[in-house]
Amino acid sequence: MSRAELSAQYLDEVKRRGISAGELVSTQPESVGLQSFYGGRYLSRPLFLGAEETEQLGHDMVTMHAALVSLPDKLYGGDFAAFGKAVGLSDVQVSAVLRSRGTTVTKQSRGDLYLSETGFKLLEFNMGSALGGIDQSDMARALLDQSVLADFAKQHRLTYVDTMREQVNDMLVESGFERGSRRPVMATVDWPASYETLEPYMEHFSGRLTEMGIDTVYGHIGMLEVRDGGVWLGDAKLDIIQRLFMLEDLEDPDSLALMEPVLDAAARGEVKIFTPLDSEMFASKSALAMLSDEANRKHFDEQTLVSLDRILPWTRVVRSEPVTLEDGSQVELIDYVLSHRDELVLKPTQLHGGEGVLLGWRKDTSAELWEERVRAAVDGPWVIQRRIRPVVEYFTMPDGDPEPWLVNWGVFTVVNGYGGVFARANTVESDLEVIRLKGGAYVGCAMHVLPEDSDVEPGTALPVK
Repeated sequence: MSRAELSAQYLDEVKRRGISAGELVSTQPESVGLQSFYGGRYLSRPLFLGAEETEQLGHDMVTMHAALVSLPDKLYGGDFAAFGKAVGLSDVQVSAVLRSRGTTVTKQSRGDLYLSETGFKLLEFNMGSALGGIDQSDMARALLDQSVLADFAKQHRLTYVDTMREQVNDMLVESGFERGSRRPVMATVDWPASYETLEPYMEHFSGRLTEMGIDTVYGHIGMLEVRDGGVWLGDAKLDIIQRLFMLEDLEDPDSLALMEPVLDAAARGEVKIFTPLDSEMFASKSALAMLSDEANRKHFDEQTLVSLDRILPWTRVVRSEPVTLEDGSQVELIDYVLSHRDELVLKPTQLHGGEGVLLGWRKDTSAELWEERVRAAVDGPWVIQRRIRPVVEYFTMPDGDPEPWLVNWGVFTVVNGYGGVFARANTVESDLEVIRLKGGAYVGCAMHVLPEDSDVEPGTALPVK
């Protein structure tokens, strides 16, 4: 059964039982930490996917991850500094990346996609440990406390990925700890400027990780001390640092100096950094432009190209130069961008969560504003991307009737492959096409149909391998 069929049948069942949106989300947890982060804005149902849809989506996201990670070797002869500069990193950021590189690149990522009439299309690709929505599996469990979804899940053989437990597995595997050995001590660490805002959620999240087998404390990087052959947060000597700070926090030598003692300690083997900073090089939208560029197709096999073509929209770095369009024709990029703003979006290469995005088709994006911003972006850290027209998903509203929403599908990859979906959505009526938590988006989870040969009990999470 497909996504569309499952969604329609579930909405019909909710309507038949006369259940409102408020009732459907009444079992969601309401801790102070979750309220501070999500504001109690939960979607009234999961997103649904069929078994084959899930398999293809998971395959495409794992393929995208592998293609991005291969770019330094394929295009720059393994020169990570050159690749870093090419994707728009500053000298300070490149220095931090080179000092904190791991032996392998993390498998933990989240691609943000819209579902269009022709399939899933990628908006951006995020990699590392500072990924929102890891707790989507807690949202799934809460929704399953409602009998309407529990019954529906059993009837249609639905399951979900426990993304939080998958992250714990990622932490152990990528930091070199065997499952079943001693419990490591980990600090979840933010940047000082954002710590005060994020602290309540960090307290909640640290508690959940501790329940799952990693003794977790939390703080900001200025609280860490390098002493006595290790890195400490208060009285806790750390085995692992999970960083919530990002490359964009490293703006100058002073910010690098704050991090240097920790980087030096990691280089000496005194602590492991879960998802070192190199992961964020691959999350740059400039890297997506490299994959989209027809000049680089020769570096990938046919199977990879089929997958990339399926989900990656036309994307180019903003340069005053000729480019090739999807139909094979060549145009001057700037001339084309200025005359086709209704089909294009301008995005900063390093920012996340919709920050700095300019939608060419918006009524409040005049031709004058578009030209001003595009010309200012030339040779800077910006990309142009083809517009994606998402199909709507329907969700039950307070009065019990379904209404259309626009959904950002945040699809995770983990060590074990497909890692579940974090949904963010706005009502169509809200007229907010950039779907952001800071913009008041609602959040949710996804469930998918089990393969025929699976022995997992419907309505429960997939076991972590």
